[in-house]
Amino acid sequence: MNAPHDPVSPRVDGSLLADLEEISRTCADRVLRLRGELALPAAEPEPYELLLFRGFSSSTTHPTSFDPDQPVLPVGVRIASAELLRAPLNPAAEERLAGPVDPELFRDPKAWR
Repeated sequence: MNAPHDPVSPRVDGSLLADLEEISRTCADRVLRLRGELALPAAEPEPYELLLFRGFSSSTTHPTSFDPDQPVLPVGVRIASAELLRAPLNPAAEERLAGPVDPELFRDPKAWR
């Protein structure tokens, strides 16, 4: 369990990620960005970012397996926040629609509008 001063939430479980991917299938004009950190043995945690779009998840900071049966989130990932972005992404003019907030809030499909 995290200490009270730790700003990073517990690891996102597979059911949350599956729920968010399912909702993202119906929101082709939205991208959900999850941000947090990856704890490494005997090293400082590394920033971790995952994008969800049209039912798929991909890390922008770490390798993502091509095997859909493999978990997208490696062991040790803790997610701190989620941001809803307008798709398609344009790095030069990113449009944030919501967040950063607790990723659990996006389990409600209404939060994606």
